Amino acid sequence: MNLELIGYIFDVAGKIMVAFTAIMVHHRFWKEHKIDEFVFKTMRKEQIIGIIGIIFILIGFFLQLPTKL
Repeated sequence: MNLELIGYIFDVAGKIMVAFTAIMVHHRFWKEHKIDEFVFKTMRKEQIIGIIGIIFILIGFFLQLPTKL
């Protein structure tokens, strides 16, 4: 596999993870109508998924960068 394809895969996976995190936080708040310890723990897990997603987006960018230059 070439570097551009691997970068594209990381980019797409990261964007999906960040979008999933945002959707789940809004859904959880809408469903619970309150913020308690369970919601805080779940939001923390979702925050970690979002951070990993951002890292994937950055990895994808740097892997695709040499093919664009």
